[in-house]
Amino acid sequence: MIKYYTRACNFKYGIVAKNLINKKKALPLCGSKTTCFSDIEIFTRRKNKITSKIINFKKIHLLSPSHKYKVLKDLKNITSKRKNFLKNINFSETSIMGILNLTPDSFSDGGKFNKKDKSFKHISQMIDSGADIIDVGGESTRPGSKTINPSMEWNRVKHVIKNFKKNFKKKCLSIDTRKSDLMIKSIKYGTDLVNDVSGFNYDRKSLQMIKKYNVPKVLHHMQGTPNTMQKNPKYKNVLLDIYDFFENSINNKYIGNKIILDPGIGFGKTLKHNLTLISKISLFHSLGFPILVGTSRKRFINQISMRNDSKDRTGGTLASVLYLLSQGVQIFRVHNVNEVKQGILVYKEIISN
Repeated sequence: MIKYYTRACNFKYGIVAKNLINKKKALPLCGSKTTCFSDIEIFTRRKNKITSKIINFKKIHLLSPSHKYKVLKDLKNITSKRKNFLKNINFSETSIMGILNLTPDSFSDGGKFNKKDKSFKHISQMIDSGADIIDVGGESTRPGSKTINPSMEWNRVKHVIKNFKKNFKKKCLSIDTRKSDLMIKSIKYGTDLVNDVSGFNYDRKSLQMIKKYNVPKVLHHMQGTPNTMQKNPKYKNVLLDIYDFFENSINNKYIGNKIILDPGIGFGKTLKHNLTLISKISLFHSLGFPILVGTSRKRFINQISMRNDSKDRTGGTLASVLYLLSQGVQIFRVHNVNEVKQGILVYKEIISN
């Protein structure tokens, strides 16, 4: 079996992009008027053999019929504006998802915001700094972490979940959990988004249980479990394997089309895997859904920076965010909201000229 994959590349921005789109010399990325591309990288997978080539979009007619059909189908997804299915979120703009870990053992901020007054103070600070979504989690999923029971997890997050909409009615609330019990309880208190790092594989009944609520979901990739995921993760090709995971899940498991894709940086990936995913992230636009990426404070930053590592890893986080932004990623899950917002504002102003 031969399979083809299409990645937009050679991006241009701002006034240059507008002119190229108007002159039909380039195509818009996700319906944008200020980000465009003229080239595509086409991957061909024959069993375990993978090849790729980069061509200008105007040369697609030179491809074989079956090849051309797939590329044109992908291009339709790549160039189309994303539908706004998440409350108060516009996928044509960049959104920041602020992280609220209500755990004693998360990898960088465990125990910092567990008290009720501290949690809501931190939420307010993140929103004031530019967070569009608040992602609340009560179970650590750092490498090597153990699963906790649903009642303990709910006890950690219930105060925030029950009172969030009373305090922040127009902000988007996300629940970071692998358990259907917590998903349903959270949805009943107004949670707008379900973010399950297991890709809804940990609790096999979760998708069916929340079906009637028609709530948007993050389709997250993780190899293994938090306890095992960093024990020698392997792929035939990390980029195409995760694309196949997304495609198979969308076609065979997910109900509806309110889906956000997250390739799961650091979740069952080596440094090389993470860098490949980040550098080639634009492949996933061909699936036609918004993309969310969380690189904040991740270990790959330490692996690259070594002696220049820091506690918050703000520099490495921001560097990865701005590169991903240049590739059309719509949502960034971060700890340091203000610093990332500042970087995004400056970056966008520079490329708009």
